[in-house]
Amino acid sequence: MKIFFEEEQQVSKEILETMEKAFGRCLTLLGIDEGRSEISVTFVGEEEIRCLNRDYRKTDKVTDVLSFPQFDDLDELPEVGEICLGDVVICKEQAQRQAEEFGHAFEREIIYLFTHSVLHLLGYDHMKEADKNEMREKEEQVMAYLGIGR
Repeated sequence: MKIFFEEEQQVSKEILETMEKAFGRCLTLLGIDEGRSEISVTFVGEEEIRCLNRDYRKTDKVTDVLSFPQFDDLDELPEVGEICLGDVVICKEQAQRQAEEFGHAFEREIIYLFTHSVLHLLGYDHMKEADKNEMREKEEQVMAYLGIGR
């Protein structure tokens, strides 16, 4: 399992280590080989995430996290070699605002957003209520595993 962090100096070493544990737990829950899986994570500012959101989602506003999956379906995963699952882009400033709004720690918000994004890379979505409930259940399982409650 590999996570390639861009701009890693923007969050603490403890957050990075917890993100690695969260990624591993997501893979385990879905039965995906940790030894072959990799993703990239980038922390960006508000303007950059707004531009990415506008260009890729046609929504011209700041958002908290974006996921760029490599595969549309997990059945497409290669049987041998590295599995590059995609990219996670997190806006630290938006995460800070949301942490304050929800009344919990910044670290919890970052880990939640990361977990949410990894699940998107693994094929989960929340467009339909049933899918949303399934995704939320996985998020809660990962957060509980990490010992991070609401």
